[in-house]
Amino acid sequence: MQGYCMKCRAKKEMKNTKQITMKNGRPATQGVCPDCGTKMFKIGKA
Repeated sequence: MQGYCMKCRAKKEMKNTKQITMKNGRPATQGVCPDCGTKMFKIGKA
């Protein structure tokens, strides 16, 4: 799944993705940038 890395400023394929639920109850996907290791988020169902 692709997400936007704020540090690299580019869309990249996320590593170690997992489905989470945010505090407001919305579903999201959390992962790690393969290049810099920054956390990445994609809001919405996968």
